[in-house]
Amino acid sequence: MSTELTDLQLLHELEPVVEQNINRHMRMRKDWNPHDYIPWSDGKNYYALGGQDWDPDQSKISEVAQISMLQNLLTEDNLPSYHREIAMNFSMDGPWGYWVNRWTAEENRHGIALRDYLVVTRAIDPLELEELRLEQVTRGFSPGQGPQGEMFAESLFDSVIYVTFQELATRVSHRNTGRACNETVADQLLQRVSADENLHMIFYRDVSAAGLDFAPNQAMKSLHRVLRNFKMPGYTVPEFRRKAVVIAVGGVYDPRIHLDDVVMPVLKKWRIFEREDFTGEAAEMRDDLGKLVEELEETCQKFEIAKERRLERERKMAEKKAMKNLLVSSSAAS
Repeated sequence: MSTELTDLQLLHELEPVVEQNINRHMRMRKDWNPHDYIPWSDGKNYYALGGQDWDPDQSKISEVAQISMLQNLLTEDNLPSYHREIAMNFSMDGPWGYWVNRWTAEENRHGIALRDYLVVTRAIDPLELEELRLEQVTRGFSPGQGPQGEMFAESLFDSVIYVTFQELATRVSHRNTGRACNETVADQLLQRVSADENLHMIFYRDVSAAGLDFAPNQAMKSLHRVLRNFKMPGYTVPEFRRKAVVIAVGGVYDPRIHLDDVVMPVLKKWRIFEREDFTGEAAEMRDDLGKLVEELEETCQKFEIAKERRLERERKMAEKKAMKNLLVSSSAAS
């Protein structure tokens, strides 16, 4: 029976891979400045400085876009927790330490840019925004939290594999949110943010791939643990379930997107269902992932049915409201 490697051994063995991926990341990344994507000329003072407080009518983006932008910002805001977690799991030495700091610096710009855009354009209530930001960061987050807040992370592999899926999901969410805004500047900003997230995902994905080659059974156990317990960082946001429903029905991030655009592309890249180097319990876990994919497919189908019913109810309510308004107008005119 093979003995699993310690995190210290894994850090040492994967260090050359980390260095190679850092060098590639630095070649691939493109310079951009958050301040270039904020329409500063649209800004004006709030009440404390003699201006006007926020009014819902000032927002130019839809409810779906507002909730998605807010959810994305609150997710980015928990960067202190993310930095702490990856620093603890990756170490602050050598290439690992350089990546931890580089990744943190790049991620920090995302929250700054999103907040500036939302406040300057008055897209959402700034008071609600600041209250939620304080609460979200106070709650903190660990990539090792299961659905009920329990801890499942046990190794370096758990962390790097989790972040692979999380970064890809975040990239998809930012990109789709940009489209949902139907506003040129917001779309351009979120394109830049999602491009960063894509490069971060590629780094973690390829380091994880090296780990799968180096210690396949050990990595598979982590992969199984991560996907069976997967939750996005934003699930700690107040009223997450309600917001998630609006975001899903709005087509920004739903079960189908999660399966087809996040889970399956990574599993295919790692050739999980084609590999023959998993043995024993790890092989059984790989088979169970096949069952998980089937479960996710069933969830997608159920969601589509529920979504159509919800949209039909909303259409009927809108028709009734329009008819009522028409009757009121007709009565007033006569």
